[in-house]
Amino acid sequence: MNNVEKISKELKKILKENAPVLTEAQQTRIYKILNPDIENYVIYGIKFPLLEQIVKSTFNTFSCSYEEAKEIFKIMIGTNVEEEKFAGLHFLNKFKKQFSSDTIDLFRNEYAQYCYTWSLCDSTCVRVLGPFLGKKGNESLAKKTVDEWSNSEYIWIRRASMVILLKLTMIKKDFDESHVFGIVEKMLKYSEQPYIEKGIGWLLKT
Repeated sequence: MNNVEKISKELKKILKENAPVLTEAQQTRIYKILNPDIENYVIYGIKFPLLEQIVKSTFNTFSCSYEEAKEIFKIMIGTNVEEEKFAGLHFLNKFKKQFSSDTIDLFRNEYAQYCYTWSLCDSTCVRVLGPFLGKKGNESLAKKTVDEWSNSEYIWIRRASMVILLKLTMIKKDFDESHVFGIVEKMLKYSEQPYIEKGIGWLLKT
């Protein structure tokens, strides 16, 4: 078993061990809130601080390269378990200093296939992609990402373009009005989709 397999297996094992026992009412409420796109989606209900601690502990236990972290991310994102996806996301974010335009492409490719909830989409944009793209020197990459993602055929990539733009506006405390309204105008044809409609509403309030 190689390092990538070891770390992925360890993360999955610890997450499952820490899954709380939920009542039927609690399970129903969680699934109603997250409303995943697929039927066989698993949500353990692990609180976020605990999930972060599990990722941190695993990261500190194993020696791992950025290239290995990307493979771990792909394995974890490719599952149908919400917390495993989040663990893969935050494990990769431990290497945020090595992020580049290739990392953005990695997220787009994986999320087009394996993102099923607004929670994963939005958390990724607010906590990981937005802060990276908001760094000084990443302005052109940020605009390119928002523009390209807003044209995607995948709903979660389109929504991500709006959440990233919103996060960038919060970071910069300023925004390009024509760019924002250009994205909004582009999204109007998808406004019958609730998650796109909400994103449009957020942008119009900026």
